[in-house]
Amino acid sequence: MNTPSNIVVRFAPSPTGRLHIGNIRTALLNWLFAAKSGGQFVLRLDDTDEERSTEEFALGIVEDLAWLGMDPHRIEKQSSRVAIYDKTADLLRSKGLLYPCFETPDEIERRRKRLMARGLPPVYDRAALKLTDAEKAEFQEQGRKPHWRFLLPNYESSPFETRRTEVHWDDVMRGDQTVDLASMSDPVLIRGDGSYLYTLPSVVDDVDMGVTHVIRGGDHITNTGAQIAVFEAIGAAPPAFGHHNLLMDSSGEGLSKRTGSMSIASLREDGFEPMAVASLATLIGTGQAVEACRNLVELADTFDPKKVSKSNAKFDRGELDGLNEKLLHTMSYGEAQERLQALNSDLGDGFWTAVRANLSRFSEVEQWKAVVEGEFEAAEVADEDVEFLRQAAEMLPDMPWSTDVWQVWTAALKEKTGRKGRGLFMPLRKALTGLEHGPELAALLPVIGWERTRRRLP
Repeated sequence: MNTPSNIVVRFAPSPTGRLHIGNIRTALLNWLFAAKSGGQFVLRLDDTDEERSTEEFALGIVEDLAWLGMDPHRIEKQSSRVAIYDKTADLLRSKGLLYPCFETPDEIERRRKRLMARGLPPVYDRAALKLTDAEKAEFQEQGRKPHWRFLLPNYESSPFETRRTEVHWDDVMRGDQTVDLASMSDPVLIRGDGSYLYTLPSVVDDVDMGVTHVIRGGDHITNTGAQIAVFEAIGAAPPAFGHHNLLMDSSGEGLSKRTGSMSIASLREDGFEPMAVASLATLIGTGQAVEACRNLVELADTFDPKKVSKSNAKFDRGELDGLNEKLLHTMSYGEAQERLQALNSDLGDGFWTAVRANLSRFSEVEQWKAVVEGEFEAAEVADEDVEFLRQAAEMLPDMPWSTDVWQVWTAALKEKTGRKGRGLFMPLRKALTGLEHGPELAALLPVIGWERTRRRLP
């Protein structure tokens, strides 16, 4: 890694479901951005939604990150920081920037529809600012609990006479960005039940935790304009922002934690290598070649945030299969040994070198171990091949075998029988492995060994 820096990034998922590939793209881009300069990666669980957030999902998020090699420098939970948010909310109220609203969701929706029917943008009209103390008290007596909106600084003297108010920033991934605060409604910061929505806790935590760069999906660009206004309202300098493109499924649909779309847990269960997932999730939708990197350090060196496209990208499992195979086919025995031992399939360097090119998932080594050790159902051999196999048994080279025993044996058989090509090799493959396809027998035969080879021949 590079020399440590003061760069701090954060990944702030809600523990309301398992992470999908789109979520993990955000986590990866943050981790890699920090890794390039030796910065810190903070996992911040946005668990203020008590009804939907669970400890099980929180643990699942940590598990998914760990599987991909992203161990956070620190883990924070927003549910333990509510007192800090309350203090900031009180500050905004004292400045007249956080005001109570008593409209029901149905009332707000009806207003939106009326505005849209007139061809007007569905922006909240700040009607709650006109309520008298008596009217507010009456609403509360009726059992209505207020939600609280942040008053955007998009006016000069009267909040009911908005004017174009541009917020600018140099986006880490998109360059110059502009949002007009007059084009949006005052954001709701606190729900009617007193719980916080995303915006206020996020701003407070970014300040308190020293976050220097916020890297997230392009669907947050408008939110960034409002958040910068909140930063300034509490007297804090906003961090730098970067907005990456979003990932879609192969049909062009968005991904969702609630439906389990392309969850990291499901990809892990399907046997994909973590670096195949990380490489594709990072490099897809950029101007860079999608290559299978062997570790996150290599991926960090490869990834260039400036090359991330503005257009959404489709995540193709077929492409993931290809990257997965490439990683397995080039994996050294040293890299594979511990995992082979965990599967009780460590038959040595020669075995791994022989079978790796035939793997689409690592767990398939167990099948090839069974082939080597003789635990397979013999393939049917044609009658005309039985005598050939008897000859092959008679001509099997004695021990010790050299590394070119297969070439020596088949050359002798070719000369003796006149067989060549498929007629020579296929009967031997069926007899020795029970299959019509598989690893190169030149590499596999020494692993099978003389005794097993002889027992499998007539």
